[in-house]
Order: sequence, then C-alpha cells, then structure tokens
Amino acid sequence: MAKIFCVANQKGGVGKTTSAVNLAAGLAKIGQRVLLVDLDPQGNATMGSGVDKRALELTVYDVLLENATIKEAALHSEQVGYHVLGANRELSGAEIELVSLERRNERLKGALKAVDGDYDFVLVDCPPSLSMLTLNGLCAAHGVVVPMQCEYFALEGLTDLVNTIKQVHANMNPDLEIIGLLRVMFDPRTTLQQQVSDQLKEHFGDKVFDTVIPRNVRLAEAPSYGLPGVVFDPSAKGSKAFITFAKEMVARIKKMRI
Repeated sequence: MAKIFCVANQKGGVGKTTSAVNLAAGLAKIGQRVLLVDLDPQGNATMGSGVDKRALELTVYDVLLENATIKEAALHSEQVGYHVLGANRELSGAEIELVSLERRNERLKGALKAVDGDYDFVLVDCPPSLSMLTLNGLCAAHGVVVPMQCEYFALEGLTDLVNTIKQVHANMNPDLEIIGLLRVMFDPRTTLQQQVSDQLKEHFGDKVFDTVIPRNVRLAEAPSYGLPGVVFDPSAKGSKAFITFAKEMVARIKKMRI
C-alpha cells in the first residue's frame, strides 16, 4: 500500500519544491518506488524532475477532471529514478472547473486508489496557498511533511498550516496528521536560526525530524539543470542530507505503522 504525503507550507519561498523533488530522488536512491505529484500550476517540481512541462500530453489537470488515469498521465523520469505526474499552467484553470463538480476535494484521492500497489511512496507538492488543489492533496494524504526555514515569519506561517491541517482532519480526512517538520536552508552559524530551531523542538518535540538540510549552493543550482540536487551533485552536503532524510522518513513511517 502506498504511503501518501503532502509536502506543504502556506508560506512561499521556504524550499518546499526543493524538498519534494530531493526527497523523491532520495527515496528512489534507497530503493523505494516513488510517484511525485505536482499540484502547483507553476510546474516547478515537474521541471525539477527532468520533465519538460511544455511537452506534456497529459497532466494532473486531466487526472483531476477524470479525463485520464494516473497510469496514463504519469511519466517515469529515467534521470531521477521516479515517476512524475506533471503540471503546467493549464492546472490553474482546474480551480474554477472543480468548483461545480462532485467530490471536488477528493478527485486526487480517488485517482490514487487505482495505483495503490504500484508505489511505496506518493509525494504531493502542493501550491503555497490553501486552494482547492491543496485540499485535494490534503484529502488524499496520510500525512504532511512541512519544510520550513528557522525564521520568525516562518513560525507564523506554520501556525496557519497547523490550523488548516486540524480543520481538514476534523471535516474531510481523519487520517491526516503532521508527519514531521523539516528544517531547511539551515545555517548553524546564525544565532536566530538556532533559537528558532530550539523553539521548534521544544514545542513540537519528536515531530521535528532529526535531519537538518543545510543552506547549500549546489542544491540551489540544481533546478536550473532540471534535476534534484541529489542527482545533480550526489556528493554535495545538501544532497547527502536529503539521502539521510529519506532514510529517516522510511524509518519513521515504519514506527508509525501508517
């Protein structure tokens, strides 16, 4: 049975897509069967996985409108070792089209049931807003991985996200929970970042992943080559951290028995 996780944060610019593609690549490197679902109309996770969003014949848009299945629309990206259900600007129109449809928040959940045995992990890269697309991701998921920078504005965004997850848990998806908080773009030399990191651990305890992703130039360069950092430069500090994180993720899921 596939374990489905949203990579989400309502604050933009926190390394959410970078975390999604590198976790997918890290899981693939340690032998997991992975599907990455790009729910962001910008299509950055698609492009960052070695797939040209402009050349896609079928996308997650077609799946949400039930014009195609995931088996038909997902592509295996040889370069990165996992499957990608891509997105492009066409997806921005899905918001309006879904409003009048039945089961509008559960379209992705229904589509994923058909490929339940094909993958070990399904990662959903959500847009940085509480939209119908994000709700589709949250309704389909077993849990949420929250990438965040250790800065005070990020803490405010986290409060909003926690409240959203509670509402979805209460009204739409009783299985939904926060799997863990991932500290990204971390610079241990900065006192403020260290203080916020300590606050996170104090408040969320073991919900904070042990792995910390450092601020790393090679991770930042990788998207311009259309690859996750884990594939672009496996020897980089950030890439090694994501491999460690993938292993921690697998271990945590086994303990939680999701």
